[in-house]
Amino acid sequence: MARETAGEDLDGFFTSSRVEARDEAVALAESYREFVTDPADAELAQWRGMSFRDFSVAKRSLSFVQELLADWRALYDEPFRGLTESGEVRPEVWADAIAAARTGGAPAAEAGAASAAQAFLGQLSPAQVEAVTYDMDAPEWRAWSNPEFVIHEVGLRLEELSAEATDAALAVVRESLSPEGVARVGEAMALNGFLGDLTELPGIMNDRSYWFSIFGVPGEGDWGWQLFGHHVDLNCVFAGGRQVIAPAFIGAEPALSDGARPALFEAREELALRLMGSLSEVQRSEAVVFASVLDPAMPPGRVHPADERHVAGAFRDNRVVPFEGLAVAALDSAQAGLLLAIVEDFLLLLPADQRGLALADVERWWGQTHLSWYGATDGSQLFYLRIHGPSIIAELDHHAGVWLSNEVPQRFHVHTTLRLPHGADYGKAFRAR
Repeated sequence: MARETAGEDLDGFFTSSRVEARDEAVALAESYREFVTDPADAELAQWRGMSFRDFSVAKRSLSFVQELLADWRALYDEPFRGLTESGEVRPEVWADAIAAARTGGAPAAEAGAASAAQAFLGQLSPAQVEAVTYDMDAPEWRAWSNPEFVIHEVGLRLEELSAEATDAALAVVRESLSPEGVARVGEAMALNGFLGDLTELPGIMNDRSYWFSIFGVPGEGDWGWQLFGHHVDLNCVFAGGRQVIAPAFIGAEPALSDGARPALFEAREELALRLMGSLSEVQRSEAVVFASVLDPAMPPGRVHPADERHVAGAFRDNRVVPFEGLAVAALDSAQAGLLLAIVEDFLLLLPADQRGLALADVERWWGQTHLSWYGATDGSQLFYLRIHGPSIIAELDHHAGVWLSNEVPQRFHVHTTLRLPHGADYGKAFRAR
């Protein structure tokens, strides 16, 4: 079907409908398929045959995107401080974790990942090696972004490499992640290819439309890698005896694909709804910050045309995000177990040894951690979830369509973010030992 624009058209992709408050709840659609635009429609046909670079030049020329890029550039140019709840970085948040990392062994995945990274570099020409490698302190760590149009070119584009070099780059990712994390990242990349097939725009969206780069010298001191593109944005660092995978952004449109691909976050959403359904009336009244994802009670600017409700996406390295919602110390043991299971799912990319340490970081600050929710708690509406404490901020948000034509959020377009506040993103707290 063609896109029917009810709100003000901002750039041909985004309309004001996605941010406009409404008194009524957003109705749940049964399937993403009713929002698939006919590939022959002018909305899609104008991009047919374009490479990702051609598309990016055209997309960046739009006035709405120009304003967005100017805002993001200003954030990118800020010195890194780290996301905080008050504007003040608290070094004590990571002090115990840093001390424990100094006396512990190396992360289990580090040796295999370093060997794979060395093998990858061995596949490349000298010019490619120069293009794909950066110093550990390079600002390009913070240049990642989620859109399908390119903002910063960092490293090498997988789809432009030989099959052997691409496989070698992805071997670094595989060696660094847990088996479950490998499956999740692979599925998100495959869903991007699925979207490219739906729209018949594989030159813009495919399962290899990602930038890959290496920071530092693999196997020699602190080092890491970055993979980013549409709906998969990972920053993996081995530093000071710890492995950090944050910031991490994983999403999909569609995330629920009617059996054509596995659902990406269905289990996490089911856990979240079970938890919310278990809350008492008092607990629920504190946890539910807004009655819907487009609640008129939201302050101006709370919903962003690109980010929608999530606060920890690209270029938000220094954002001040106050705690909101229910203090999770008020949960009973069963409820706390459900919440920790959700946290563990956000941390799924980490190998088991590092996932356990990251969970301990969250539990260390459990008394200051909060759960916030926007929307109904019974699964009848779209929702936004945030788990936020001094050592973690994790979000799941339902979004309006970009390449599908739903102008309001639906469950089949999902964005998730994971960050480590107070300066631990990109492993920086562990590097500043």
